[in-house]
Amino acid sequence: MRNAFSSALVAAAVADDRILLLTGDHGYALFDEFRHRCPGQYINAGIAEQNMVGVAAGLAKSGFRPVVYALSAFIPIRVLEQLKLDVCCEELPVLFIGDGAGVVYSTLGVSHQSTEDIAALRALPQVRILSPGDAHEMTASMELAFATPAPVYLRMGKSDLGPVHESPLKLEWGRLLPVRNGTGPVVFIATGSLLNLAVKLAGEWPGSAVWSAPSLKPFEIESLVSACKNHRVVVTLEEHNIMGGLGGAVAEILSQEYPMPVCRIGVPDRYSEFCGSYLYLMEEHGLTLDAVRTQIHAFTKKHAFKI
Repeated sequence: MRNAFSSALVAAAVADDRILLLTGDHGYALFDEFRHRCPGQYINAGIAEQNMVGVAAGLAKSGFRPVVYALSAFIPIRVLEQLKLDVCCEELPVLFIGDGAGVVYSTLGVSHQSTEDIAALRALPQVRILSPGDAHEMTASMELAFATPAPVYLRMGKSDLGPVHESPLKLEWGRLLPVRNGTGPVVFIATGSLLNLAVKLAGEWPGSAVWSAPSLKPFEIESLVSACKNHRVVVTLEEHNIMGGLGGAVAEILSQEYPMPVCRIGVPDRYSEFCGSYLYLMEEHGLTLDAVRTQIHAFTKKHAFKI
């Protein structure tokens, strides 16, 4: 997925010299091709992310299309005020890339893990949020972001989990993407790194459907209701705090438009207790196949569903 991001970024910058890449002293190997092919469009702003957002805002007001890259623990969290006041209030077309979302940087501790970025940005007017789940979704997300004259945050999580879609695709803001059709009692809605896990789990519930949510804001009501209406329970999966992310958005909409039980699978509302490998952190937070399966069974038993 990171290769798809790099390729899409380079292609866009070659085609449009208004596109400028700003990085907070990160991603050197990732941007080797960009620096080689577009050396005049690359700015290393140093470890000064808040200042970098201000620079990007000024560039956007001057007619450029800035792409601001950093770890998702820093963008958007460290720069939330600047993002709000300098970019969103002005409705400027700045693309923010938050790399390493979730608990990817597991060994670096809580300071470098990002499980609250979606929640932080969902409450900011004007900004749009993308969370691709594989390389095809990443390419389509980049195309959609560059075609949108508004602030966009693109969340990039674990990048080597393999493809879900078989061919290139197009994205529309707010619409879910079908991954697996079905009319059984369970519908899985997943985003980012847990999309692969949703596909694996769906095979254990006959007739279940799987939808991907690469666009987390805006979130189209009709698309969500259409995906859920033939099922009895919704299971959302995300490598993000269960508060304020995909599960929160789905529950908020369905509670008003099509009430039904929503089982929110994600990072519990707490910080990681220990450091360790990515797999260890996923186990600690109950996001492995076995742990998620157990959570779904407990949820359905609690609500007296036989599925």
